Amino acid sequence: MSFSISGLPAEEFQPLFSLPDEELKAHGIIRKTAYVKPGFPCRITLEDAEPGETVLLLNYESHKTDSPYRSSYAIYIRENAGAPQTFTDELPPVFKGRPIALRIFDTDGNLIGADLDMTGDVSAKIERAFDNPDAAYIHAHNAMHGCFAAEIRRAS
Repeated sequence: MSFSISGLPAEEFQPLFSLPDEELKAHGIIRKTAYVKPGFPCRITLEDAEPGETVLLLNYESHKTDSPYRSSYAIYIRENAGAPQTFTDELPPVFKGRPIALRIFDTDGNLIGADLDMTGDVSAKIERAFDNPDAAYIHAHNAMHGCFAAEIRRAS
């Protein structure tokens, strides 16, 4: 089963970078400087920020659904992210070498399955999840910290 993994739209976040730190703080957002790689996984480019890059740490509603599985958690975004990246039948750099939890949802936003990959090569588990015709999409999360990593869809 062919799959596609896409980053979040940059335009949703770019106005935040022009805000002063005090205003960001009022919205629960923290401006940081990446100091190690890996360690600051950007949810737009789906790659880790380089040391010295400015990132924002913010709460993001990753699962906007009217089901009990509505979800939000902290994510990083890079100031110079540019356009979101899309990966078809390959894993983005932020997945590699990290334990990844998969949450499998139906079209109503209800959880119908889950899986965990500790090896950093979760491709086979993504393909197996999409063998289920009821699987509409998958949300990948970093298994250790719990943050949303990316949405995975069947490739068209």
